[in-house]
This record gives sequence, structure tokens and C-alpha cells, in this order.
Amino acid sequence: QVQLVESGGGMVQAGGSLRLSCTASGRTFSSYAVGWFRQAPGKERQFVAGIIWTSSSTYADSVKGRFAISRDNAKNTVYLQMNSLKPEDTAVYYCAARRRGVVTIASEYEYWGQGTQVTVSS
Repeated sequence: QVQLVESGGGMVQAGGSLRLSCTASGRTFSSYAVGWFRQAPGKERQFVAGIIWTSSSTYADSVKGRFAISRDNAKNTVYLQMNSLKPEDTAVYYCAARRRGVVTIASEYEYWGQGTQVTVSS
């Protein structure tokens, strides 16, 4: 079992930055792929970024060049650094984990955190 807890959300003005953290408990978290997703009101959950144990990463086109995902396996934590934030980035952000590779489909992930709200004002 893997339990995930997100933190770091908040309210920021457009152009600002936030860093989200996803901390895991449980064994062998370093071997899991971790994805960040977001869900705005009335919209489907959307893939944002993902990372595997080698730190190879994947990004949605909408966040490339602005967001950076990283992991510290010693701390069982994955980070999402979000820069140049836009109002359209406003959503609840979730981290999720799965045993095999990063995929962009939310239903393919086995474990989820509770989410953290990110609000970007114009």
C-alpha cells in the first residue's frame, strides 16, 4: 500500500510560482511512477506531468517550459515546481502513483492523494 499526501497549494497572482509536494508512505515508493493531475470545476481530470524512478519526466503541452517535476527518493517525495502561473492553471492538483511507467490516463493509477487547491488570480 502507498499513501500519498499533497501539500503546497495556495493562492497566487498570475506570473507567480508555487511548489507542490507529494509525500508517500509505504514501501518501495522509489520504484513507482508518479503523476500530477489537475481538475478544474466541471472539467475532467487532466494529466500535468509524470516522473519515473530514474527521474525521466513527461509533461503536458500546456505546462511545458513552465512546470518542472522532480523527485527525492530519500525523502519519498515528488515535487511539482510551477512557474509563470496563469489563471487557467487554477484547479485541484492531485498526485498519483502506479507501479509501471508514466501514463496520461488517470484511471491507470493505483494510488491517489487527497488533492491540494491551486488558485491563480489575474
